[in-house]
Amino acid sequence: MTTSGMSRRALLTRTGVLAGAAVLTAIPGSFVLATPAYADSSSSKTPTGEEIRNAFRRYEQNHARVHAGTNSTNGWEVEKTTDGGGSISSRPVPGTPLTGVTVRIGDVETVLVHVVRRFHYEISELLKGDVIGWRAPGQVRKGLPESNLTSGTAVQIRPGFYPSGTKGGYFDPQLVVVRDILAELNGVVRWGGDDRRVDEALFYINVEPGDSKLAGVAERIRTWNTMSGKGAGAPVDVLAADRLKAARSLERRQRTAA
Repeated sequence: MTTSGMSRRALLTRTGVLAGAAVLTAIPGSFVLATPAYADSSSSKTPTGEEIRNAFRRYEQNHARVHAGTNSTNGWEVEKTTDGGGSISSRPVPGTPLTGVTVRIGDVETVLVHVVRRFHYEISELLKGDVIGWRAPGQVRKGLPESNLTSGTAVQIRPGFYPSGTKGGYFDPQLVVVRDILAELNGVVRWGGDDRRVDEALFYINVEPGDSKLAGVAERIRTWNTMSGKGAGAPVDVLAADRLKAARSLERRQRTAA
């Protein structure tokens, strides 16, 4: 059959582009954009099947380098490195001296940064090095909530002040703020002080990937951050009756789930 009589599907299949298109749907856009066909941002050239397959191979190699193939206890994927093409990166915490807390970018980052900021403004001012985010898989005990650090979904705030296994590190007024933060976030964050193996420095995401509750809370925080008098650093009456009620209700639920 001549080219003029060949269907478009058959032509694409023979040239490898149709086969590559299936690969295209499986890889992040950043890897496709790295193909030669997209090197020039003004180019409208469609990448060839071979270029897409090469991009997919690079993606697979990077995935194997970054991802451990296991999940932390809260169901998020563990990563072996940060700032290396994965989902975990060093992020600033506005309004604090903290310039590089390693957390999972996106909604998780938004929520955990909010926790750290409120801690800084309402419990105790934080200094550089006071907050630890991601830890390498070999640096945590498997099966415990601290494993959530390996997926970038947890932070430890002043672990030297609140050693793992030790209770009573907070004064009562500080605990009221901790409870208010958790309630404000609709329970998507859990405090290690409520766990059976107590870790009062630990705060971690308490929902699995894709949970709509996390997305909703993160969007609310982002909205607050664009408004004067809202969000972390804004005046909060943590002793208001409705806030105390919500905090106590969540405390009962999360303690029961320990």
